This record gives sequence, structure tokens and C-alpha cells, in this order.
Amino acid sequence: MKNRKIILGIVALSAVALLTTGCGQEAELENGSEVVVKLDGVKITADEYYNEIKTTNVSTLVDMIDHELFDEKYGGTEEEDTEVEEQIETLRSYYGDDEDTYNSILLQYFGANDEDELDEILRLEYRRNQAVNDYVDSTIKDDEIKKYYKNDVYGQVSASHILIMPSVSEDATSDETETAEEEALNLAKKIIKKLKNGESFEDLAKEYSDDDSNASKGGDLGYFDYDDMVDEFSDALKELDIDEYTVEPVKTSYGYHIILKTGEKEKPELDEVKDEIIETLRNQKLDEDATLYYTALMEIREEAGIKWKDDKIKKQYNKLMDQLIEYASSN
Repeated sequence: MKNRKIILGIVALSAVALLTTGCGQEAELENGSEVVVKLDGVKITADEYYNEIKTTNVSTLVDMIDHELFDEKYGGTEEEDTEVEEQIETLRSYYGDDEDTYNSILLQYFGANDEDELDEILRLEYRRNQAVNDYVDSTIKDDEIKKYYKNDVYGQVSASHILIMPSVSEDATSDETETAEEEALNLAKKIIKKLKNGESFEDLAKEYSDDDSNASKGGDLGYFDYDDMVDEFSDALKELDIDEYTVEPVKTSYGYHIILKTGEKEKPELDEVKDEIIETLRNQKLDEDATLYYTALMEIREEAGIKWKDDKIKKQYNKLMDQLIEYASSN
């Protein structure tokens, strides 16, 4: 997954409302120059902040902080331009020429008055995503990488297959569908018996396979990566030795397969696939823990040397992040 779900992340942020009170030290507004929050080498003053949030909440300050942290490091790339353009095009495609509804959605879910503001919001979220990716990558240990390489990295494999598809129309009844499934399964089992009796896989593929793209070639699929195939197909293929075929039909969304493994290349060296492994592990961690995105951002801000100068605003920030984490964990 190259990028996290930008639109969904912003909708989550927009769903959290803040109503907080507190006591303790406060940033006074005399001359409008008192510091609200400090980062290493950067100060955001009270007049900057309060002018921005007089009609909104602390999320505006969080945006200002993140702009300081991420704009220079992650902004202005062609990848960002492409990602943001695709996000906006996706949103627009939902509403067509209904400009009023489109603008209402921008305001309701993104807090954007127009598409220019939406563009700015999406760019900040893109940069946050890149920062989170880098942070999570930094937490991945060498042992995790080596373990994944040992157990989950394979060389390209070659195979042939015979595909038997149930013969069923779109308007078939459930009974008709069940009958067609049973007939396809029985035919696949019959073909396996023929293989056991010594008949040629290539000849049987030419005679029986419903995969028109390779039936005439004896079902030859050539070399490919395991990930190129659906999971059921790949999982069955991994269990085979070269020149071995599946002794039970393998069911996928396409139908029933008899799979013959015909070759396998050496897997690439670790250095060649290390970046891909890190990306895979990162995405696994983010998928398994929906709160990691927000806790990572909190850690990044802390590591940047954030120092709160107003206790009420600090409490608002903590409450915002708690609510976002709670929202993420429940969805």
C-alpha cells in the first residue's frame, strides 16, 4: 500500500468535536506575541493561533504544527500532486455535475469552502502519511525483516493449470448454481483420475480447460510471482514440488483448478527486496493497529521537541488525539 487512506483519515478527523475546559498556565495575549507552542527552531505565537481558531478548535493549531514539521520534508513532489488529483477526481466522480451537493460534502466532511481549500487539506494529509510511513519503518527490526524474508519471500514460479468453470447463467436459481458447481467439481476430479492413470497434463488441458488464454498451450501460465495469483491458487502451488500436481481440485472465484508446478527460480537476495519487505511489514502494522497512525503522529511531534505553553490548549490537544484514537479503534 503506497499511501494510507487520505480521505477516510480526514473524515475521521472531521468527525471529532472538541469542547474542553482547563486550568493552569495560560498564554497571555498582551501584544499578541506570546508563544503558544514551541518546536525546535519554530515558535507559534498566540496571535497567530488565536486569529486562526477563533471560530474553530485546536485541530487548526495541530495543522499549523504539522505544516512546520512536514511541508519542507515531504511536500512538493510529483507523487503528491498525482495522489491529491486522484483524490479530488474520485470525490467529484461521486457527484457528477451536482455542484451544490459536492460543495456541501467538502464543507461537511472536510471543512473546506472550495476545492482550493480541499487541495490544501489533502496535501497536508499526504505529508502526514509519508511521515507516519517513515516513523513506522524506523520501528521495524532486522529480525522481522529476516524472518519475513525466510518465510514469505519466494522466487518466481512457473505452472500449468486446468480450469473447470461451473456452467451457470446470471439469472440461474440457487439450485441451478449448486448443480453446476457440483458438475464442475466432479469433472475436475475425473481429470485428476486421468492424470493418475498416466494421461498427459498438456493434452487434458487442451481438451478440458475453460481458460481460453492458455488452454491451447496445455495450460502453461509461464513464470509469475505468487502474489500475481489469487490466494487459494498461490497457497496450493506453494505446497507442490516441481512436476507435482494438486490431487484435489483447488476452488477459487473462477472455478476449480488442477495445478501443475513446472519450475521455480531462486528467490532474490535480501538486499534486492529489503525495501519491499519493509513496506509490506509497515502496511501490516498499520492495518493490524488502526490507532498506530495517530500514535505515530503524536510521537513524531514529541520527538520534534514540542513544548506546550498553554495548559488549556495542551488539554484540548490531548483530548483531540484521545478521541481520534478511540474513533480509529472502533472502526
